Amino acid sequence: MKRTLQILVLAAACFSSVAAPQDKPSTNDDRIIDQVRMKLATDADVKGGDLDVQVKDGAVVLKGKVDTDRAKRKAETLAKKVKGVKSVDNELTVGSKF
Repeated sequence: MKRTLQILVLAAACFSSVAAPQDKPSTNDDRIIDQVRMKLATDADVKGGDLDVQVKDGAVVLKGKVDTDRAKRKAETLAKKVKGVKSVDNELTVGSKF
């Protein structure tokens, strides 16, 4: 009986450690966020916009406001060029910052 209980506790511990990392964003998603933000921040057309970048399993969502349609298109193009990006949902709006 005691041995069976020990085996069940050990099995539960193994399964809980496997499930726990799924709650946190993957390091690949973190890397993608960093690289997309860097590309957007250093691009002359996009730079200065009020942008938010979200990533889940390689799917990028761009939110916020840019000044021109060109900046909106460029932001999507830049995000697609980052290694590991599977898709880009461009929810940026165009309009002045003020």
